[in-house]
Amino acid sequence: MSALTLASAAEDATALEAAEAQLARTAGELAGRVALLTTAAGRDPGAAERLRTGLVAFCDRELLPHATAQEAVLYPVARTMPDARLLMVSLAAEHRCIAELVDTLRTAGDPADAVAHARALQVVFEEHTAKENGLVLPLLALAPGISLATLLTELHGRLAPDRPAGPDRPADGERGGTQNDVGVNDRTTRTDRAAPTGKTGGSGGACGCGAADEKAVPELDVRGVPHALRHATVFGALDAVPPGRSMVLTAPHDPLPLLAQIEDRSPGVFSVEYLERGPGAWRLRIGHR
Repeated sequence: MSALTLASAAEDATALEAAEAQLARTAGELAGRVALLTTAAGRDPGAAERLRTGLVAFCDRELLPHATAQEAVLYPVARTMPDARLLMVSLAAEHRCIAELVDTLRTAGDPADAVAHARALQVVFEEHTAKENGLVLPLLALAPGISLATLLTELHGRLAPDRPAGPDRPADGERGGTQNDVGVNDRTTRTDRAAPTGKTGGSGGACGCGAADEKAVPELDVRGVPHALRHATVFGALDAVPPGRSMVLTAPHDPLPLLAQIEDRSPGVFSVEYLERGPGAWRLRIGHR
């Protein structure tokens, strides 16, 4: 069934699709950050601490303001619908739970605790997002006399002063120096430059400290991630990688379209080195210049 059959007006159908996609992207970005934190926790406590701090900043910038805006704009309207009243009470309580999990993650004392709190946050947020996308947004889109498009415009207006929207938003305050002293033309994210498997490819493949210990580099395996969330998961992980550091991506196929999106999203910012080229997995070291 298409979104057009779930909305009372064409503009609401378009708004419904965009809102669902945005929530799914946020869930994917959160999953990517949690995955990197999980792999780093057992390899490099220093990297895990940086990733924990970045994850908290992401939540402060993305998850919590959006929850506040939802409760100010969408939830009061949905509560006027008898069939949705108890659902909205439950979702508002889940917002409190998400905020408490972020605060717990903020004060996590060691990498193991951070991973446990981050995974709990991911699970709760993904369940919450499923209810938003599967119940709340369609109900508002279908309701006569309610303009979902207008409501979402107001919601985005509340968020706009605090954070930019879309894939070009900065990561954890670290994205400012993308045109750094490496030079954007010294290396590119061209995927036709084959690197010998298992060898580093210069500064783009190093961890930023001059070491080539691959075990210290966090790894993101997206082979089990649903296809619809896969790219958002990678973008979330990349946003958590600070300049001079790298991550290893494991994919089920040669991720050429993804690499093109990364370059379009952040021109000249990331270098790519193939560590393994199939057939069961493609492993790439992606370095933030």
